[in-house]
Amino acid sequence: MKAIIFNLLAWVMLPIMDGFAKYLSSDLPVLQITWARYFFTVVFTLPIMFLFFRQNLVWTNKPKLQFIRGLILLCANICFFYAISVISLAKALTLAFIAPLIVTAFSPIFLKEKVGFRRWAAVIIGFVGSLVVVRPGFVEINLASLAALGTGIMYGFYLIITRKLSTSDNPLLTLLLTGVVGAVIVSTLMPFVWVKPTLNQLSMMAAIGIFACIGHLFLILSLKYADASKLAPFSYFEIITNIIIGYYFFSDFPDNWTFLGLFIIVLSGIYISKRENLIKKVKQ
Repeated sequence: MKAIIFNLLAWVMLPIMDGFAKYLSSDLPVLQITWARYFFTVVFTLPIMFLFFRQNLVWTNKPKLQFIRGLILLCANICFFYAISVISLAKALTLAFIAPLIVTAFSPIFLKEKVGFRRWAAVIIGFVGSLVVVRPGFVEINLASLAALGTGIMYGFYLIITRKLSTSDNPLLTLLLTGVVGAVIVSTLMPFVWVKPTLNQLSMMAAIGIFACIGHLFLILSLKYADASKLAPFSYFEIITNIIIGYYFFSDFPDNWTFLGLFIIVLSGIYISKRENLIKKVKQ
């Protein structure tokens, strides 16, 4: 029960970060908002790590893979923050939910995992769900929708690398290194895009880092009490918080097509997760 509570709390916190990012995007560059997400996350995470989890900060055996993971997540964050600056939170997140499908599709190549006919069928059905949301040929496809899809694709590869690192590196170390990689890279771009924020905007920028830090710590705590595969279906709870924030603060409510696409993607993702759990039990 603790695992579920911590996991659900994470999916409450992270959409709040997205809400702040969308609000700030009307006045500040997307890169600056991304910088705030990384910089303040590292600022708040480092003291927690050194005070409570110092024994876990053992240097990685796979620094190149850690760097690639951090770079991919940085690009995914830039794409997602751009997407929500143009389209609704719910639509962007729905398109980004193709990440588990990407993991399943590419796990035979990168993780040497066998994927049977049923899971391949679920991947195809999930992709159809994303097409329902975008509706190519029926409505104009904009760059923001493609960026949201790109977020899901990159996040899928990020999850694949995370699986590979989980056998060698502590998850807390991986979290910290990912933040540091993103903060260092995006900080080099700040002199070219920086817009001086007001005190209110600066506090929101800090809040993005705080909620990202809290959200990821809740995720780590949830994984302490249960396997990631068992908790995977609960990640779709994020869409509920997302819709509430989008409707209450931005007057955005998903249309029927978005709901239909979301329903298809979520069902296929949950089926894949359940199928993976079943296969693991059989192997044991």
